[in-house]
Amino acid sequence: MSISLEDVSMLLKIPVTGKVVAVENFARYTDESRSDAIKLVSKLLGVSIEDAEDEVNISKGLTVRKCWLKSRWCPKAGSRNTTYPPVECTARAYLLYLLSCTIFADKSGSRVSIALLKLLEDLADVGNYAWGAAALAYLYRHLGSATRVQVSQISGYLTLLEGWVYEHFKLGLATPNAKYMDYVQPRVCRWVQKHETVMNIDKVGSIREHWTGCAQVRLLGTHMLITRGMDLCTRWPSTVAH
Repeated sequence: MSISLEDVSMLLKIPVTGKVVAVENFARYTDESRSDAIKLVSKLLGVSIEDAEDEVNISKGLTVRKCWLKSRWCPKAGSRNTTYPPVECTARAYLLYLLSCTIFADKSGSRVSIALLKLLEDLADVGNYAWGAAALAYLYRHLGSATRVQVSQISGYLTLLEGWVYEHFKLGLATPNAKYMDYVQPRVCRWVQKHETVMNIDKVGSIREHWTGCAQVRLLGTHMLITRGMDLCTRWPSTVAH
């Protein structure tokens, strides 16, 4: 049993079919890609070339800081920042921040890839991308990386992973959300995480008993999901499936 595209569609209510999420120009850091990234930030977020270059230099890569996005496009009351960029630029900044905090969350927790910004150039086309398929491929890639002995952190949208566990394994780790509205909210909103600092021995025993019953493995046909771009899959660059 593993997370499927159907699970993603049900839990998150984001499209799993459509245009492939792929940005090849920013796969590697070079002088050319850095220059392109600075121009892209300036053009799509409505900032000067100098400001864009300063931010890229500070973030030390083809990224911008989340705190920079938040302070510039969502200033606090009384802030000196009284200039407001065009609505389209503000929308892109918000979506860029949202994507970096959810389906493309990374281990830094503080930066977001400029490559994502290229996907937001045409706001009318944003809904045509297979965001769900990309989110699943991104999560699988980092779940695989997390199995290595030297890795101590994990990336990806862990809310998706948690929601899938709550749906398929009755472990008593979450409680139903009394305010959940079916057919209105994503199904992942159906659950509320319990905030416990210590897991008692009875609960550990219950979880162990549940998992013991999963010892028998039933072989299923192999299904491979390969998404190209965003450095999600480098072993089969010519193969795309969504």
